[in-house]
Order: sequence, then C-alpha cells, then structure tokens
Amino acid sequence: MDNSHVSALQLKHAGIERQIHEELSRPIPDAAIVQSLKRRKLRIKEEIARF
Repeated sequence: MDNSHVSALQLKHAGIERQIHEELSRPIPDAAIVQSLKRRKLRIKEEIARF
C-alpha cells in the first residue's frame, strides 16, 4: 500500500476518535455506539500498523 492509503486510514481513525469524543460528551452517551466506534477504530489502527 502507498502513503495515500495510510493517510486515508489515519484520517478515518481521527474522525472516529472525534465521534467517540462527541458521543462521550453527551449527557447520556450510548455505550453500544461507543463500543462500535472503538472496534472500528481498533481495526483501522491494526491496518495502519501493518505498514
């Protein structure tokens, strides 16, 4: 894979991190949404680590 793919993954990772932060900032965060976002973030992090 090239650097543009890694850059795209890093942008996705950062976007998911923002979504997690926004959800946790709500008065009553939805634990299922947070868990799902964290799983997606971890998969992207693992894919980035392969490079």
